[in-house]
Amino acid sequence: MKLKIRYFANLREEANKAEEILETSAKTAQDVYRELKSKYNFSLDSDFVKLSLNQKYVDINSQLNEGDELVFIPPVAGG
Repeated sequence: MKLKIRYFANLREEANKAEEILETSAKTAQDVYRELKSKYNFSLDSDFVKLSLNQKYVDINSQLNEGDELVFIPPVAGG
């Protein structure tokens, strides 16, 4: 299935891109994150990443469907 993946903050830097179309056989967002962590050597474990699925915050174990948009959001600090 094809998914649209968007990255922010340090995940964007580590992937060296803001977004991509990913073709995967992953069933859950957790599976996708593991795949991407291996591909891009992300420094964060999935426990520290929030997930937006089709513009709604969801649990990282959410099931995926063809054409879904996933946004992985790392913790950010600001002032």
